[in-house]
Amino acid sequence: MSQTTESKPQGGQRGKGAPTYGGGRPDAKGGDRPRRPRREPEEEVWVPKTILGQKVASGEISSLEEIIELGLRIQEAGIIKKLLPDLKSEVVDVGIIQKMTSNGQSTRFKAIVATGNENGYLGIGQGKSKQMRIAIEKATNAAYLNVNPIKMGCGSWECRCDQKHSVPFKVKGKGGSVTIEIIPAPRGLGLVAGGKIKRLLELAGLKDAWTTAKGSTPTMNSTSKAILDCLRQTFSQG
Repeated sequence: MSQTTESKPQGGQRGKGAPTYGGGRPDAKGGDRPRRPRREPEEEVWVPKTILGQKVASGEISSLEEIIELGLRIQEAGIIKKLLPDLKSEVVDVGIIQKMTSNGQSTRFKAIVATGNENGYLGIGQGKSKQMRIAIEKATNAAYLNVNPIKMGCGSWECRCDQKHSVPFKVKGKGGSVTIEIIPAPRGLGLVAGGKIKRLLELAGLKDAWTTAKGSTPTMNSTSKAILDCLRQTFSQG
């Protein structure tokens, strides 16, 4: 009787038809393993914790202007998300804070986030933490709590239209050493401002305006406060 011998693959070579998985290893069950689908982040369900939050959730209060007229304090970011679901958040500036302590040098991250719906609402917040992600989350939450309504109109004597594309009158705001003035402009001119200042005005919903800035404008903390102070005056004075 003749014996037959089977040849084994040498030098790490695999036989034909051997199933592979991922990096080329055959599956023990004789088939390719399906890849796990990505888990999408689940949206947290907002549970109101304050009396104001409960009134907003029940529909008793339906606008941010009503809260401001009543003089109530907003302590939950979920209130703003409920009233203004179309808000957009954008990181304006990030930085590093270094401090010398008795235990050595400590490093923290700082973030400034702006949120707006490009239609008359803007909020700016700041957050600090040892991790960048947590600093951005704190800044985003603070920006929601600082959202303010902005009165828009056409205050330019060159235009005199009835559309809401600029500020209704000239406003001036201050933050730290920075002073910013926003002047109404005719329709079609655009925003005459620097890069980050222009982006903040776009989030607020302005389309045409002249701006002048004095002071340490590279400091975005003071600059953002000055812009928010300007735009608040359109609602309080108007």
